[in-house]
Amino acid sequence: MYIRKLLKLIVLMGLIAGGIMTYLVYRAIFAPNTKFDNDTAYVFVPTDSDFADVMITMAPLLDHVETFEQVAKRKGYPENIKPGKYRIIKGMSNNEIVNSLRSKNIPVKVAFNNQESLADLAGRISGQIEADSLSLLNAFEAPTFLNANGFNEDTKLAPYLPNSYEFFWNTSAEGFRRRMLSEYKKYWNETRTKKAEALGMRPVEVITLASIVQKETAKVDERPRVAGVYLNRLKKGMSLQADPTVIYAIKKQSGNFDTIIKRVLYKDLELDSPYNTYKYAGLPPGPIAMPDISAIEAVLNPEKHDYYYFVANVENFGYHKFAKDLGQHNRNKEQYIRWINSQKINR
Repeated sequence: MYIRKLLKLIVLMGLIAGGIMTYLVYRAIFAPNTKFDNDTAYVFVPTDSDFADVMITMAPLLDHVETFEQVAKRKGYPENIKPGKYRIIKGMSNNEIVNSLRSKNIPVKVAFNNQESLADLAGRISGQIEADSLSLLNAFEAPTFLNANGFNEDTKLAPYLPNSYEFFWNTSAEGFRRRMLSEYKKYWNETRTKKAEALGMRPVEVITLASIVQKETAKVDERPRVAGVYLNRLKKGMSLQADPTVIYAIKKQSGNFDTIIKRVLYKDLELDSPYNTYKYAGLPPGPIAMPDISAIEAVLNPEKHDYYYFVANVENFGYHKFAKDLGQHNRNKEQYIRWINSQKINR
């Protein structure tokens, strides 16, 4: 009788222990294990990270670090770490967290505007993906890349079309460059290429003119008219005489693209640079910035008119006054000069 009771007690204790063990295992795998207050936390896993690196990143986000480590090892995660950006939702279990880290690399929005140099672009992009600015700049300026794709030192800004794109955070410098070239080729489809040919231009020349249009006016609705002025001047064999090209020439010569120049002086027009469109006829050797799509489209679809001149409109800031002849232009220009002098803008 005693032995029977003892056996029942042992069985009962075994069942209790098994139940406790099952509960602990279930809790370790399926119970919530987050301790951040926000609804979502994001984890960045750099390239070449090991499990110890991931644990350092994850520790502040977890209630129970030990159970996460146990589940991660049981699921083989330490041998399958993948770089990227991962979303951890409040209340996730260890099982869900590991599954997210294993297979749910989420894209990030990468955006840039009309940068004036590849160094500026590299700095802008490095803050949005894993690749650092030096590796990006080296990729952008690699002679093998430029030569293989028909670009050179003067046209190296052309492949980068300002916009917003989706990338994985762990994209390499070469991966970013490859995607930008793909977007460039996609943009220059048969329809746009034929429009460029109708203007007597190659795509890179359209982008060069678009970069000038971009710098001349921030008003998207005015860009087709400004583009029309420059195309009229080119068709007639006139110099472009675009102030933004002179400003770019000054910056390029000094190597300082952070220089702020609000007024082009007569002495600047004598600067001996192929980018000085007062001194040299035709288009400059390459883009003076990375033009927006709206500026490129303005060149491809210009307004048809008889204007050959324009100057800033001091009665409607941001826009310009256009003229068909030099006499009208000089009258418009006098008004602008009086205003700029009144503002004491000397540079």
